Amino acid sequence: MDISADDKAFAGAIPEVYERYMVPLLFEPYARDLADRVAPLGARRVLELAAGTGVLTRRLAQLLDETVSIVATDLNPQMLEQGIATGTRRPVEWRTADALALPFADQSFDLVVCQFGAMFFPDKGQAWAEAKRVLHPGGRLVFNVWDRIERNGFADAVQGAVTSLYDRDPPGFMARVPHGYFDEALIRLDLRRGGFEREPTIEPVALPTTARSPRDPAVAICQGTPLRHEIEAREGGDVIRATEAATAAVAARFGTSDVVAESRAFFVAARTD
Repeated sequence: MDISADDKAFAGAIPEVYERYMVPLLFEPYARDLADRVAPLGARRVLELAAGTGVLTRRLAQLLDETVSIVATDLNPQMLEQGIATGTRRPVEWRTADALALPFADQSFDLVVCQFGAMFFPDKGQAWAEAKRVLHPGGRLVFNVWDRIERNGFADAVQGAVTSLYDRDPPGFMARVPHGYFDEALIRLDLRRGGFEREPTIEPVALPTTARSPRDPAVAICQGTPLRHEIEAREGGDVIRATEAATAAVAARFGTSDVVAESRAFFVAARTD
């Protein structure tokens, strides 16, 4: 799976829309699930990769004792700026960092955690090798990734609407990147490439996703992700028109108010020797 620069460009208007719409819609339920799983592990120094605007960071800051150090990193400074502006209940260190070349010493952490960021790493094996390098012996890598787009209702509906609008050159970001890293065999292979020799835990997690109206998921996905760049790059590309089409598609499939869609992801846990 090729990852372009635009696929990773969470900048401009995207961080604010992402935090306002995408986070409560899709990310908060899975952040609660992931944080609840790692809280009992007893980590003392935690590194978060691809923290985005900090939805998991905030949950970790709530659950983990204040003596536990949390370092939240992301490749996009504007996403971290949004996270800093939103704030956490206690101090967290925010750092701009590339998951493929972490600016930390060997064996600096006992837990590396990542919420829906692995899909964006151009070389997953290298990212996991970096995670292993900065982990203590016996340290843990824990992350989640989305299942295929057809098992995630809002994303699938929006993708269908945008494909219909630009059928000659349909934007493929959502299926290609956020929902493109669901093959369990590939995940296991990448972890072995990164040096995690123990068999990882991989289990599906299905949670309902809810929105006040069909417009919320349409705005979240069309305007709060790099799908926006793909829409604007098309001939006649109009993100407002795309949002309206996506709103109609979500309404047709899930209703016109208090909409609920299925969603499914995978929880993955690996441990160093």
